[in-house]
Amino acid sequence: MNIGDKVRLIHSKEEGIVTKFLKNDVVEVEIEAGFKLPVLRRELAVVSKGEDKAFKPQNVSQDPVIQPRKFGEVKAEKGIFLAFLPINDKLVSLHIINNSDWDLPFSITSGTDKTHRGFIGGFLTARSFQKYTTDLDFKDFDDWGNLTFQALYYNLGYFTERPIFIKRMRLRANTFFNHKKIAPILAKECYLFQLDGEESPIIINPNELKEKMMENKTGENAPKVYDKPSSTIDLHIEQLSTNALMMNNAQILELQIRTFERNFESAIATGMDEIVFIHGVGNGVLKQEIQKKLAGHKNVAWFQDAQKEKFGYGATRIKIK
Repeated sequence: MNIGDKVRLIHSKEEGIVTKFLKNDVVEVEIEAGFKLPVLRRELAVVSKGEDKAFKPQNVSQDPVIQPRKFGEVKAEKGIFLAFLPINDKLVSLHIINNSDWDLPFSITSGTDKTHRGFIGGFLTARSFQKYTTDLDFKDFDDWGNLTFQALYYNLGYFTERPIFIKRMRLRANTFFNHKKIAPILAKECYLFQLDGEESPIIINPNELKEKMMENKTGENAPKVYDKPSSTIDLHIEQLSTNALMMNNAQILELQIRTFERNFESAIATGMDEIVFIHGVGNGVLKQEIQKKLAGHKNVAWFQDAQKEKFGYGATRIKIK
């Protein structure tokens, strides 16, 4: 059983798609758009891809018949969208929509000009969409880096060749919340961005996005609110991001430092006496960066290795003035 598999609940007639593996052998299953259930793995059966063909009446065809288009018949030349469907105030699900009459082999990658990592890819038939299997957390937007969408225009039959479509973007908040529209095909209200439109590149900054979300909840010019952090913060990357395998060393270190700074600032603002950060031993870079920021800080009384018998030299305890 893998993420994306179609499954059936053994004790009911409901079917859905596996979206996440949880603790204690529990699987998250989406049984309809946006509605998810936690189900014990033993209560699920994977639906065979050939089941529909094996059990359907032989005189009934349930598979769409794709006919070659006549030369010059393509009508909708544009209509490629990214749609972010809100699940709650923290999570969105990403859908790639093809509302054109082209079939599109496509890919979305993230990274720099020299190095890219695969994010999602597939084949979008005309007038269809594909959902990214993992829900996205607003706080992880900066993990994506630069996004590049690439697609080939394809149809059965004869057509005039078109160049490969490439759209590069960096995600920012000052335009994100202005794009709430009904998404084509999905027919749901999403944050919608057309990739092949004439508009300027989309930019979404994660910090501005978080601030904008706070403004939407509490009104503009709302004071910054600090939540008291845990007394022990684990900075291992597996605890901070679900996209850890897609990140390089520089991005991992950047996220760990930001997490340290955010929680350290919150600890000071909420009046905590001390806080411990678990950074691991590794190559020592993260520990060095943290202790550089602590050295001479006006709100730090002292800092030292924390609980050596438990963490070795993999954690730093900070006494706050």
